[in-house]
Order: sequence, then structure tokens, then C-alpha cells
Amino acid sequence: MTVVANAGPLIALAQIGYFNLLRSLYNEVLVPPAVRDEVVVFGQGRPGAVEVEAADWIQVVNIHDRTAVELLRERLDQGESEAIVLTIELEANLLLLDEARGRRVAQAQGLNQIGTVGILVLAKRKKLIAAVTPLLDNLVASGSRMGEQLYRAAQELASEGGEPL
Repeated sequence: MTVVANAGPLIALAQIGYFNLLRSLYNEVLVPPAVRDEVVVFGQGRPGAVEVEAADWIQVVNIHDRTAVELLRERLDQGESEAIVLTIELEANLLLLDEARGRRVAQAQGLNQIGTVGILVLAKRKKLIAAVTPLLDNLVASGSRMGEQLYRAAQELASEGGEPL
């Protein structure tokens, strides 16, 4: 399975100490140069920087269609644009992406995508984690924006109940 990631899920999972779920779920994750730079260079000293730099299972892959990236830049940031174009170029099976605008663009392109919350639900289904709710709470506490509807939907998909945000 070919998996491309944008910065959001890499950073969010590192923030809550579950970065290696990505390796357990996907074995290898590909990122375009802008995503690596966003996390490692511009994010130096922040969650995800050390993890991405040290992860030999994350590979940086260059983009060929710079024009497609520039067209997407009218609506998205550099990392999202490159991640979407790389997913298309590689005919990747999955794009890891959190930002709503980027997800809408990826969906319009017909790309399969999953965000951090979906990754956590999948990890629970594969018995890699015991519960989703405490990790959702950790994401919220670390500053991730998550509406109550998404929070509850994740709990339901993970067969968990609980208190609202």
C-alpha cells in the first residue's frame, strides 16, 4: 500500500506520543519535500520534527508536476498542495490529511484519505491501541481543533461511549 502524508497527522500523532502508529499501520509513509520541511525544518523544536527526522520508514519523494502544485497553491498551502499532487503522481492508495479545505480538494480529485482521528479509529480496530477517547482528549488538550460531531463520530466508530468534549 502506498501512503502519502501531509504534515497535520504527523504532528498531531507526535504531539500525543503515538507517532509510531503510522509505521504499525502502513510500514512506509511517503512525504513531499514541503511536508518534510514544514515538520522538520520550520517545525524544529516542535512535536513531529525529531520523529520525522529519525523515522527511516518515512521517505521524501520529489514532485514532478510543479504546475499542478502551483494551481493548488491558489487554495492550499505548499505542503497540502504537494501531498495531493504526489498522491496523484504515485497513484497512492491513501492520503493522510487533516485540514478541511485540503480534504475537500483531495476528495474532488477522487483520492482516498484519512485524518488523524480516522487513523486512531483504525488503530483501535486493529487492536494497536486500547481506546480512542483518551487520545481524542489528548488531541484536544494539545490544541487540535475538533468539533463535538467528529469527536462523537470517532467514539461511535470505535465502539466507545463517553462524555462530550
